[in-house]
Amino acid sequence: MKRRSLGIAAGACVLLAACGYPLLPLTTAAEEPLVVGTANNLTHLDPAGGYDSGSWALYSNIYQSLLTFDPGASMPRPDAAESCKFDKTLTVYRCKMRDGLTFSNGHPVTAAAVKHSFDRILEIRDPLGPSPLFTNLHSVEANGSTVTFHLATPDATWPSKIATPAGSIVDPAEFPSSRLRTQWNVPGSGPYTISSYTKDARVDLTPSATYKGAVHRKGHPVEIHYYKTAQDVERAWEAKEIEVAYAGLTAAALAALEDGDDPNVRLSIGESTVTRYLVLNTYPPRRPLGSVAVRRALAALVDRGRLAEKVFKGTTSPLYSLVPRGVTGHGTDFYDLYPESDPEWATRSLRAAGISTPVRIVLGHQAGNAAVEARELKTQLEREGLFRVELIEEADWVTYQERQKKGEFDAYVLQWGPDFPDPDTFVQPLVGSGNTLHNGYASAEIDSSIKETQRFVERSRSVPWFQSIQRVVAEEVPLVPLWQKKSYVVTRPTIAGGHHLVADNNGIWRLWELDR
Repeated sequence: MKRRSLGIAAGACVLLAACGYPLLPLTTAAEEPLVVGTANNLTHLDPAGGYDSGSWALYSNIYQSLLTFDPGASMPRPDAAESCKFDKTLTVYRCKMRDGLTFSNGHPVTAAAVKHSFDRILEIRDPLGPSPLFTNLHSVEANGSTVTFHLATPDATWPSKIATPAGSIVDPAEFPSSRLRTQWNVPGSGPYTISSYTKDARVDLTPSATYKGAVHRKGHPVEIHYYKTAQDVERAWEAKEIEVAYAGLTAAALAALEDGDDPNVRLSIGESTVTRYLVLNTYPPRRPLGSVAVRRALAALVDRGRLAEKVFKGTTSPLYSLVPRGVTGHGTDFYDLYPESDPEWATRSLRAAGISTPVRIVLGHQAGNAAVEARELKTQLEREGLFRVELIEEADWVTYQERQKKGEFDAYVLQWGPDFPDPDTFVQPLVGSGNTLHNGYASAEIDSSIKETQRFVERSRSVPWFQSIQRVVAEEVPLVPLWQKKSYVVTRPTIAGGHHLVADNNGIWRLWELDR
């Protein structure tokens, strides 16, 4: 799964549509674009440099992957590929390319382009990029129209991983092999092309004239307006500057819309597996949270119900495990091991380990509702003088990620959405070796269990290992699960298709489904 910008109250990860025919020619210049506002901001236009929901939402519209997901599907189907299959060992995966694919600049989409796209992710290894998703990739081979992935160990989830926007295919002539592309006019082979770009503010999309793949519906031109916080999205909505509010609006505004009956609003709601964690910096011994006793005490002070009701107005529900409800292997280990908001239990844990109080920590967070949440967490942790919490707000999403990477926070708030519909997406990227959290945590026991889970094509057989992983996480506390949320998309009554943007367990944004 990928990271999500946290200045929002509710949002969605969404998936691709089906079927395989080329789109109709470009729309006329006279057609009015659909205007979408979001607080899910971009990290980078280059798919080797973005592993977050805002970036992936855009990638799924301008780039193409070998495979994709039908709505609600648990397994992917071909997109840029004509067919794909494993060998018997689950360590070799071959795909034959669909004929006649081209990038928006006219260059052909080839097996060599696929190899280049994966090779550069592993070569660049950008700290904000998706390389943690491909830790098991040993090498990629291109031979004619066939691309072959050689995996270090068996991995039944590999088709799902390359179906994500991390598997976006890029043009070797335009994207350097060892550094990120910095120009905004990126050529892709997806359903849309970028016609205009203003950094951190706006992206204009035009339906591609050359697209051929799994999407059969012709989209309309789209303007995406990016905002720093949910409050900014709400102001734009009230000023009628946007027609669709996606991953925006405050919790209070969403709760009011859910309870009301406004004829000027279309509200689409769905369950989602988007989660929030409090990530703890485990680097010992100089960090205050390097001690597992301190991390356990902290876990026992969190009041998830109060966060859900006071801060998020019932738009979220408490979460007690690494893997959220609705995903195979979900558990309740933090509920089983720790009391809820219990200073006496936390005090005993600290005293038994000889830890003096207050334990001083720096808690990083973003602006908007995330700042309200951080203040509530500070209040909870400082009960009975056990912790002293310094809050540091970072409004810029990219800078926030960079500060996490540098270890500037002892703890920080992270929102995570699924990459694909499998518990692996909440495990390998978050607690496996080479994970995205930059919190110093690693576990040989968890790494071994992850390898076991990836051996089973029948995913239900992997449940005992996922349950074991979640118990280890609860015992060692590299993070504390806080909540998971509902998915909301708000549109004007003149806009159809908003329900297609409601969350599914794939990080793909179906803008082509919007209509007026």
